Amino acid sequence: MLSKIVRTVANQLTLFIVVFGLYVIAHGHITPGGGFQGGAVIVSGVILLLVAFGSQELKKSIRERVLSIVESSGAVLFAILAFAGIGTAFFYNFLVGTPIFGGVPEPGPGPGDIWTGGVIPLMNFAVGLKVIAGLSAVVLAIALFSSGEEVEE
Repeated sequence: MLSKIVRTVANQLTLFIVVFGLYVIAHGHITPGGGFQGGAVIVSGVILLLVAFGSQELKKSIRERVLSIVESSGAVLFAILAFAGIGTAFFYNFLVGTPIFGGVPEPGPGPGDIWTGGVIPLMNFAVGLKVIAGLSAVVLAIALFSSGEEVEE
């Protein structure tokens, strides 16, 4: 565990890292990024907390069971979205023309609109959940293994 100043700064920076990661996930269909990249950014906040507080403190606040449930939820949500339009095609964009993520963008160059991605932002969110939980579990397992503590299966 590092000094109180480092822990305080790590707590404050983690909030900004998580918000930026959520931004990358939400805008993945418009700009470079998406679920995997945003999830990896958010896990970098977890790693920052790991460095500042140590693996024992982080283990108290992050449960392996919760990570497993979140990872499974991301996979199930992705599969549901993939099969939702199965009447026409796998991964069919069934939100086209609806007020939620179904807007049609104006023709020509432009930065894009967040509401024009169809099911892609929702799939990015599902992938983000899976990556956040999976990478956090890997980082936590490596940290606990390197500290000499027995990792539960």
